[in-house]
Amino acid sequence: MRSQRSQVVVVGAGPSGLLLSHLLAARGVDSVVLEARSQAYVGARVRAGILEHSTVEVLREAGLDGRLRAEGAEHRGIHLHWPGERHHLDFVDLVGRSVWAYGQTEVQKDLVAATTARGQEVHYEVTDVALHDLATDSPHVTFTDATGLARRIDTDAVVGCDGAFGPSRAAVPDGVRTTWERTYPFSWLGIMADVAPSTDELIYAWHPDGFAMHSLRSPTVSRFYLQVPAGTDVTTWSDDRIWDALALRLGHGQDGWELTPGPITDRSVLPMRSFVQTPMRHGRLFLVGDAAHTVPPTGAKGLNLAVADVGLLAPALVALLRDGDPGPAGSYSDRALRRVWRCTHFSWWMTSMLHTGEDPFDHQLQLSQLRWVTSSGAAAAGLAENYAGLPLEL
Repeated sequence: MRSQRSQVVVVGAGPSGLLLSHLLAARGVDSVVLEARSQAYVGARVRAGILEHSTVEVLREAGLDGRLRAEGAEHRGIHLHWPGERHHLDFVDLVGRSVWAYGQTEVQKDLVAATTARGQEVHYEVTDVALHDLATDSPHVTFTDATGLARRIDTDAVVGCDGAFGPSRAAVPDGVRTTWERTYPFSWLGIMADVAPSTDELIYAWHPDGFAMHSLRSPTVSRFYLQVPAGTDVTTWSDDRIWDALALRLGHGQDGWELTPGPITDRSVLPMRSFVQTPMRHGRLFLVGDAAHTVPPTGAKGLNLAVADVGLLAPALVALLRDGDPGPAGSYSDRALRRVWRCTHFSWWMTSMLHTGEDPFDHQLQLSQLRWVTSSGAAAAGLAENYAGLPLEL
């Protein structure tokens, strides 16, 4: 077994893992990043497309916002739609903050470029990752690299950025962790299409047949979502059926607005669930993003929550490992969870307001809430404040 040492081992080379390694390196803390998938696989994953104000600020402070500002699209707000009505909520007017349409694949490209430029050590396609002695001040990680060589890294801290099914979440003992979970009875059918967006900003649509969303990826690529029953077989949705459902739910023809269809390049069914595991720290193991929490995508919080975790954890690890101050690392879990639960509630609230079931009484409650949000300045500001991004520290 080949052995080495690094101050931090980061498990997971998605956006949160690479961003953390970047922020640590800028402050003089070295790290090694481990990833079970190939670099190409990680870079091609289609995920979040909306970056909140707080995320953009973290990227700006890290010097990683150049291509975002050149090629991304800044949005002042969103449209809320239901049959016969459409309203625009202007976040900038309401709370002074905007959001950006910039896909996770693009964020990943920027982070990989930064990783390569500084010579960051990243091991892709590793197997048999195991975390050891986490309750001590001298943990270590073992794994098999892509060549089949068994390796060991002695370290001061391990950070799990490896999602819901990686080894980090499971490394917190049963007697230590507590979990909360809610599974929704519906899913999202996600569609990517090579067609210019038919809207200037995102459309969130309520319809008796189910929720729909028109999102944006670029001037030539659009992203759409349709509420479908949980367990839906994606092959039962033909192109024509998809475009007909989107046209109906998004209000094609209403007030002259038209939905332009185009070639569908990707479709997949996304389960809807909320999950929180606490604590987000166990000894020298720290959990980030989906390794600790998952939210339904309605509130656009998944990637943004992970970046917020990194924004709190990076200076805490620097204080611990460079300055000898254990305080920020000791309070990381409590501080991060305040924001996690706030965003979990917002994601539940947006999901509950926009996704329909069979009960007509619930339909009337949802429509009442939509009318309130679009007619009350206070209600609109509350939605805008949460959607555009809360401060890292709540």
